[in-house]
Amino acid sequence: MTLTDVPAEGLTISAAAEASGLSVDTLRYYEKEGLTLHRPGRSSSGQRRYTRENVAWLGTLVMLRRTGMPIRDIKKFVELYRVDGSEADRLAILEAHRVHVLEELAEVQTHLTAINRKIDYYKEQVLR
Repeated sequence: MTLTDVPAEGLTISAAAEASGLSVDTLRYYEKEGLTLHRPGRSSSGQRRYTRENVAWLGTLVMLRRTGMPIRDIKKFVELYRVDGSEADRLAILEAHRVHVLEELAEVQTHLTAINRKIDYYKEQVLR
């Protein structure tokens, strides 16, 4: 689903969870922790309705979590996002996180290199 597929009346919590790749429980947790920029509206029957903006923000949260950013740092980022003029502080959070991601990437690359050496070794053994 793309953002343009979000209907004007918004998505239910289950549809928003599916669209973002989150579970309904995780989405509720993110709301409870204040990680969503805006609380979703409610339908006349009281169901949450997620707008395009809500779903787009969920995509940001998913990206940050999947890159390993701790909830506490995401929470700080969201708090700063709500403050005008906090761009430098938000940038600092993202730059610090980038350093962490690059360190993890280098470690994974080292492991991959070791695996490739082992594969090469066993290929030689099999082909003999």
